[in-house]
Amino acid sequence: MADITVVGGGYVGLSAALAVKLAAPHLEIVVIEAAPEGQWRKDPRASAVIAAATKMLEVFGVWSAIEPQSQPINRMIVTDSRTSDPVRPVFLTFDGSIEEGRPFAYMVPNVAMVGALIDKAAEVGITIRHGLKATGFSVGGAQAQITLSDSSTLASRLVIACDGVRSRLRDMAGIKTVNWSYGQSGIVTTVEHERPHDGVAEEHFLPAGPFAILPLTGNRSSLVWTERTDDANRLVAEDDLIFETELERRFGHKLGTIRATGDRRAFPLGLTLARAFVSPRLALAGDAAHGIHPISGQGLNLGFKDVAALAETIVEADRLGLDIGDLTVLERYQTWRRFDTFRMGVTTDVLNRLFSNDSTPIRIARDFGLGLVERLPKLKHYFISEAAGTGVKHGPKLLAGQTI
Repeated sequence: MADITVVGGGYVGLSAALAVKLAAPHLEIVVIEAAPEGQWRKDPRASAVIAAATKMLEVFGVWSAIEPQSQPINRMIVTDSRTSDPVRPVFLTFDGSIEEGRPFAYMVPNVAMVGALIDKAAEVGITIRHGLKATGFSVGGAQAQITLSDSSTLASRLVIACDGVRSRLRDMAGIKTVNWSYGQSGIVTTVEHERPHDGVAEEHFLPAGPFAILPLTGNRSSLVWTERTDDANRLVAEDDLIFETELERRFGHKLGTIRATGDRRAFPLGLTLARAFVSPRLALAGDAAHGIHPISGQGLNLGFKDVAALAETIVEADRLGLDIGDLTVLERYQTWRRFDTFRMGVTTDVLNRLFSNDSTPIRIARDFGLGLVERLPKLKHYFISEAAGTGVKHGPKLLAGQTI
């Protein structure tokens, strides 16, 4: 019998396991991952990791291995235009620095992050079982039992579900969700360009949805390109010439010649919020608890915030001799994270509806709002601190770079 079973061996699941294990080494933790061993090495994507999350990764002792492969975001610019507009005026610019020597975010290759977390997990004695899915979940007395896809069972005092937005554990526990589709899909790919990006991220608000250009190491950028779902599926299926022609219309020419080099994938976009983050002997974290629109680039970082809050809740309860899987203990975590998650979900929903349209009166109003923020330095600093996760008072210790 383990103390904790984490279902989902991505960056959120691995971080949850590490956060607890490093603070409470006596707890036995098992991670269950559906993908075969080594599958993570084939992930070409990169993720935006905010400053507060890099502090947590420093506490884990893995950031020194991740940072050299990552690209700091030095500045971010925001425009609002149509694809046919010959000029895209910049309405808002954010300086990327929030602390001396620390930008508000980095673009981190997924392989670098997951690889470093796996290596650290092995070092501290966390067991990872690959190629298995949770097919059953039940609670009895002081333990939860998971049935795995190889027909084996695993008992533990607490199960942490990090198994994605379509979480099977969440469904098996009977936790309902609020969800709806935006009728949009996000096209994710990587491009190479002729000129250096200088660490500048760009978000172009276009009528079909935001088009984000996120800098990677070298003369490369990661794209999150929002289109209506039918158009996105069509674009992904097109040949390279047509795809790059459409890409160029949105990307522009400031970085010279561009070429799509990565796999093209389209992911349906929607809002999913779990009605509860906990149930007896079960806690949801990451996308299992919330799936939001990528317009703010906060999806992964919400998961890291969950990890920091949940780990602190578990470790402090264990030090007091409390049952770490008891619902009363877990409700502290739910209280800590629920409002922030709901707020971010509502914010991204409103922003997407506000900017993903071509109504002239709405465009005038939103451009006025962007221009107003640009002219108020204190308000800009507040927004960038919130985005970086450094403006939170009384938040989890790990996000402040402190050990639990």
